[in-house]
Amino acid sequence: MTNVTLYHNPRCSKSRQTLALLEENHAKVTIVEYLKTVPTAEDINQILSLLAISPRELMRTKETEYKEQNLADESLTDAQLVQAMITTPKLIERPIALANNKAAIGRPPENVLAIL
Repeated sequence: MTNVTLYHNPRCSKSRQTLALLEENHAKVTIVEYLKTVPTAEDINQILSLLAISPRELMRTKETEYKEQNLADESLTDAQLVQAMITTPKLIERPIALANNKAAIGRPPENVLAIL
């Protein structure tokens, strides 16, 4: 049985589908409702490292808050973008599954099967 940490938003259909898929595959899932338990900068940087992506690639760029905070500004540093995700966790793409020193974004949900 694989231990999986899932950064989850229960109101998101993709997040719920990913959780169901993990459970169907007998994963032992630890749920982190990231809107209530906001990840630290260290957590986000670890996720970015495992995914091998930039902070902006982990952000929900269509959210109103992304536009309001002018986060498309190319002069912003990675640290500033990470801080924006901590301040406004709604900006973090979801769901994110971590297992076996790997990470996957569950869009589509089947993406997470690669890390089990």
